[in-house]
Amino acid sequence: MPVATHLIAADAEPLGSKSRRVLYAAGINHALHDGYTDLIYVLLPIWQQEFALGYATLALLRTLYSGTLAALQVPSTLLARSLGARNVLVLGTLVSGAGYAFAGASGGLLALCAALALGGAGSSTQHPLASSLIARTYGRSARGPLGTYNFAGDVGKAIVPPLIGYLLTVWHWRSALWLIAGLGFVIALVVAYLLPTDRSSQHRMRVDATQAVQPEGHHQKGRLGFGLLVAIGVLDNSARPAFLLYLPFLLQEKGAALTTVGLALSSVFVGGALGKAACGWLGDRVGVTRTVLFTETGTAVTVLAAIVLPLGSVLFLLPLIGVMLNGTSSVLYGTVPELAPGGRVEHAFALFYTFSLGGSALASPLLYGQLGDAFGPHWAATASAATALAVIPLMLALSPRLSKSTVPSKT
Repeated sequence: MPVATHLIAADAEPLGSKSRRVLYAAGINHALHDGYTDLIYVLLPIWQQEFALGYATLALLRTLYSGTLAALQVPSTLLARSLGARNVLVLGTLVSGAGYAFAGASGGLLALCAALALGGAGSSTQHPLASSLIARTYGRSARGPLGTYNFAGDVGKAIVPPLIGYLLTVWHWRSALWLIAGLGFVIALVVAYLLPTDRSSQHRMRVDATQAVQPEGHHQKGRLGFGLLVAIGVLDNSARPAFLLYLPFLLQEKGAALTTVGLALSSVFVGGALGKAACGWLGDRVGVTRTVLFTETGTAVTVLAAIVLPLGSVLFLLPLIGVMLNGTSSVLYGTVPELAPGGRVEHAFALFYTFSLGGSALASPLLYGQLGDAFGPHWAATASAATALAVIPLMLALSPRLSKSTVPSKT
């Protein structure tokens, strides 16, 4: 019985040396790549001045990274079947570092665009492969480690952007990017060292292994439930970058310096990390539906407050905005294994990340970037609040399809 054997092995030693090494490697890698992705927000005002860009073009720059990241999620899993998950994760981190190195050396806008696309291609490897490695390693105990993995990504967001924001005050932006590229090469070596080389755990991409993370009796929830989850992920992932895209410019309008912008983004990301931890706990206590309704409503309210309040009040509010912006994603990621069609958890993770991140990437230049150019950052940020509210009817439709383990006990 392959599934039973896997369950026994995974549950017998969930905190063993191998499990910890997988979780550490995935978490460190996630921190770097999420830091890479959101570092772009700090660089946008600099690139705007350097290349005389409009908001739509700035949104396109971010999309080149995040869109490539999203589009290559499924191909990354296919590549891992040939090369092994460990090798693809290490290679992806090296490629992302090279992308930022080339961005620092770019002599014009086209070269910068190519470098960002290269960086996004490297970052496409870590979400589906790291998530599925944790899922296979921990079996039915994977929800907690997956939450830890997601939390690690926000730690990277809280460290990398403010670090570079500070360096930008004393270094040229190109030198700062070469430094962060070098960090990527170091992290690639760390991941290669930590991840086990056992081919049976790294190379195998079989359904009987990934099914083990699903609760008994919930191997098949239907395509409609998973489709609703993906749609919610698209809207949630669109609202977050739509606001963050314009946050530096909103803050600068209120009188913030570049260093303050970096610290402000750090406050949002620290709040996001806390939000993932808090909302994971809240989801277990009050249920997925109530938690998502709370975070999306809170996102809309706090984003609107950030638009109208003065700088001091906004800086105080930013950690709470981070909690609301990122809290939903913690609940959604933990629900993917439950609703995975046919129990194919790895494939479900790849599809979820592809559509949720890809939808966000396309919406940034096509919708929010155009709104910014036409009506200014205030109305574009307001649109992000409306996007968060659009999640509510979809979540109400998904609620009946969730298992009893995702709703609060009445006893």
